[in-house]
Amino acid sequence: MSRLDRITFNPKQCGGKPCVRGMRICVQDVLELLADGLTAEQVTKQLPHLVIEDVQACLEFAANGH
Repeated sequence: MSRLDRITFNPKQCGGKPCVRGMRICVQDVLELLADGLTAEQVTKQLPHLVIEDVQACLEFAANGH
């Protein structure tokens, strides 16, 4: 499983925005927390359903211009 496989799309969920592993946690939400200065570990504490690999997948997704 590549990290980007953790990013899912469902037009019936969160307005079709990319989410993490089919959950209602949008990539944008994770990126905004990181932009606010939280570390990956702090993000996983704030969003306990996430693991570090999910946060890394969000960063890779953004870095690839999505």
